[in-house]
Amino acid sequence: MESLEVVQAHIRAAVPSPRAGMVPLRDALGLVLAGDIAAGEAVPPFANTAMDGYAVRAADTTHAPVRLRVVGDLAAGHAPTTRVGAGDAIRIMTGAPMPPGADAIVMVERTERDGDDGVTIQVPAALGDHIRHPGGDVAEGDAVFAAGAVLTPAHLGVLASLGFADVPAYPRIRVGVISTGDELREGPGVLAPGQIRDSNRPMMVALVREAGCDAVDLGIGRDDEAAVTAMFRDAAASCDAIITTGGVSVGDYDVVKAVLDQLGVLEWWQVSIKPAKPLAFARIDGTPVFGLPGNPVSSHVSFELFARPALRQMMGHPEVDRPVVTAIAGEAMPRRADGKLYFDRVRVRYDGDRYVAVRSGTQASNVLSGMALANGLALLPDGPGIDAGAPLQVMLLT
Repeated sequence: MESLEVVQAHIRAAVPSPRAGMVPLRDALGLVLAGDIAAGEAVPPFANTAMDGYAVRAADTTHAPVRLRVVGDLAAGHAPTTRVGAGDAIRIMTGAPMPPGADAIVMVERTERDGDDGVTIQVPAALGDHIRHPGGDVAEGDAVFAAGAVLTPAHLGVLASLGFADVPAYPRIRVGVISTGDELREGPGVLAPGQIRDSNRPMMVALVREAGCDAVDLGIGRDDEAAVTAMFRDAAASCDAIITTGGVSVGDYDVVKAVLDQLGVLEWWQVSIKPAKPLAFARIDGTPVFGLPGNPVSSHVSFELFARPALRQMMGHPEVDRPVVTAIAGEAMPRRADGKLYFDRVRVRYDGDRYVAVRSGTQASNVLSGMALANGLALLPDGPGIDAGAPLQVMLLT
């Protein structure tokens, strides 16, 4: 058997490097910037009001309450045409440009209209009150974001405010997902003897999307070498990576390994972990293929440990691994010593000043309901297990 760390390092060294391109801003959420961003203009580009109210000269309000003459109205999106002179005020809406002559804003809540042409200012205004100055958010020439930043909604808002329609980023990769096995069926209906519904493929499609990739559902591959060969050839030609579940162990009908060995460079390991011991990894004309085990919990755990970090690396993410925290075992977690690292499905909660983890259900590799209840994987080193109250490492899944 091979160690987890050796297999992970080998896979990450073998997958293609990220390739940058220009991505439309509307499609860039969650992507990684491939270049530094500098501001080509100021935000805001002009002085404007932060409040609905009245644009005034602060000196005219020193002895408030005071009545000023209203000489105009100014809405956002319109250029001012009237100057604020001595004793004047202009009714102004949030975001509107500051009219010439005005040097403060009095919010409408601190005023009272006095006839058709007047307003009573109830409190003195200070110079610059409620004015947003040019470049107050971003100044022209500022270094805004550095390469390697992961784009959040706020990043996209800033880039839009600077006029960017496209950004240099590492695009989402297309990941094909295949389930294999004659026993698999999908959808409703009565199952024939020996049949099971395919849970792996919908789960893998969701995991691929959650990792930030574009998932391509390629369907079920039957236990037929010619059919699986054709599926893999087509997938390698249209996808940046392929995820397949089943057919990678040592059974007589495990055809995935045989097909991958014919099509490309195949590596196969028995990794010293539980679950998810068997793993196949291949490259078909440079396209990486992750052959994950067929048991649903094993395939999920295998994706988290091997495929997800590699896929995110291919998209330029600076952090590719799930976070690992130290938690306290909320219950005893016994296991048997067999030379493997166990990944137990656990439910983690934050209790005051520490994480506490308990098993989320039965730990068999076919019991997907326990995986659904888990929000972490507890790392149980080789040995008899963990006592209640003992510290342990947990990989957080959410």
